[in-house]
Formats: sequence, C-alpha cells, structure tokens
Amino acid sequence: SPGSGLGPEAEADPALLRASSPELARRLRGLALVRGGFVSEGEAAELLREVEPGLGRGRYQNDHWDRAITGYRETERGLRGAAGRALLRRVTPAFPPRRPPRPSAHVLDLLPGGRVGPHVDSVKFCGCTIAGLSLLSPSVLRLRSLQDPQDWLELLLEPGSLYVLRGAARYEFTHEILPDEESFFGGLRVPRGRRVAMIFRNDPAGETPPNPPKDS
Repeated sequence: SPGSGLGPEAEADPALLRASSPELARRLRGLALVRGGFVSEGEAAELLREVEPGLGRGRYQNDHWDRAITGYRETERGLRGAAGRALLRRVTPAFPPRRPPRPSAHVLDLLPGGRVGPHVDSVKFCGCTIAGLSLLSPSVLRLRSLQDPQDWLELLLEPGSLYVLRGAARYEFTHEILPDEESFFGGLRVPRGRRVAMIFRNDPAGETPPNPPKDS
C-alpha cells in the first residue's frame, strides 16, 4: 500500500546510503533511511506546479535566522491539490500513529550554489520525525554525530526520493545538504542544480528528548 514500509522497521535503499562504519549503519537502521523513486516524474511535476506559485512570491535569501541556510527561499504550503494530498497520505506512515505530520509542508527552494549547513532542528518547533521529498536536483544529505564527529552517515537524495530522520538520527546527529563543491557520494560526483524539498514535520509533544542537543 502507499507509504508502507516507512515505519521504524524500515531499511534504506542500500545503494543510497554510506556510513563511516558498519556499526553506525546498524545503529541508525530504521532511524535514517532514504527511498528512491518515492514519486514518479509525473507526480513530481504536479507537486512542483502546486508549490511554485508560493515560492515565486519570495526572493532568494542569504540570511536565515539561525544562519544554517544560504541561497534559498521558502514557504509553508497547505497541500490542497490531488498530488499534495496523496503525498501527505503516503508520508504519514513514517510518523508515529499518535504524532502525525502537520498537514502543511515546509517547501525549501535551494539555488545550485546554496547550502543547508549542519544543524539539528529545534525541539521547540519540530517533533520526533522529519521526512523530506527531494525534487529537481540530486544532492547528498550528511549526518554527523554530535558526540563523536568521526561518525557520519550519508544519504544520496535523487530527484523523487524520500528521506526520513527519527530517534537518534533526528536528535543526536546534525544534518546538512552538501554544497556543490563538496557534493560527492563516495567517488561519485553529485553536481547540484536547483533543489526543491518538501519537508514534513510533526508537532513537539512537550517531552524532552534524551540528552537534548542545544537548539539550532
């Protein structure tokens, strides 16, 4: 069924994931995953048509409030079109049953030379799960441990792919989109073009995660 296999038992497409060690890959199994081809080219085009008007009303910026993002514009989009509603239904199984995603998506439009620097989403504004759909350009998402920076995980985000971060991958690791000059996946060069991401989050539940990181 749509979205099945996105729960905590899910595993990433092995060709789209690299880790600093097999132990780390096992530790984050089911907590950081990526699925290629989550939407078709036709679905991707329809989703872009739905979000482009909202993006077009904004200008590209270099001064994000927490300094984590450069070369971007963003909007919050309620998903009212058929493709958007279908995407929300398919993404929902990645979230706990009692902690569903918000009905609106955070749409982030990143220029070819833009970047999303290392950060941990603030526990004030984001709950236990993050899911992002990548459109237009491939990119590399890198996670790095806050406690042991030599521990890292990389996900290859192809157009139409979905990534999910939860648990330790959400709270105990920074995540970033590598800038074009650093955009490699192993020995594979992943040239960056314009990238649009539709990011889903759930609301904070009020609990404090174990060993909470400093908000960023």
